[in-house]
Amino acid sequence: MNYLRGFIPWIVFAAVGSAHWQWGALAALAAGACLFSMDRKRGVSADSLILEQSTIAFFAVLSVIAFAAPDSGLRDYGGALATGWLALTAWVTLAVRKPFTTGIAKRQAPREVWTHPVFVRINVVLTSVWALAFTLTAAALAVIDAESLGSTASIAVQVAGFAVPAVITARYPERARRAAVQKGARR
Repeated sequence: MNYLRGFIPWIVFAAVGSAHWQWGALAALAAGACLFSMDRKRGVSADSLILEQSTIAFFAVLSVIAFAAPDSGLRDYGGALATGWLALTAWVTLAVRKPFTTGIAKRQAPREVWTHPVFVRINVVLTSVWALAFTLTAAALAVIDAESLGSTASIAVQVAGFAVPAVITARYPERARRAAVQKGARR
């Protein structure tokens, strides 16, 4: 569950931002900067902190907008914007062949497996799952916000949008490793 740590600022924004979007954005920025700083002090390389850097960038911009224009229409679409940004981050990391989950996985996996095709494939699949989940969640939240369907629908979509890929992330790597071992044994 170590991979969920990177989502703490987004959870902070969802919790605090639902009542006060300016303070939610600022609290998320502070949480993101704190986590990034802690990781860097522990020696985690910057290229393993793609999600954290993207988080800081998003919440820095959103904080400025939120305090400069507190009544901005963006306020009503905070969840959709945040999740859309996560989707964009995930898709870009796939496009440049540096899936964001790789940096997280490298914190737990031994260095000798980092270039192994199974390790690489697992992270492409996991980042794709997260990218799709973020995209669908952002679209659903935009509709919920536009149609004023309320916080119950928004919370349900956000929980599902994180829970489904989290479960897949928890289960898929071991299943993929077993399949690779079985495939190798058949040769």
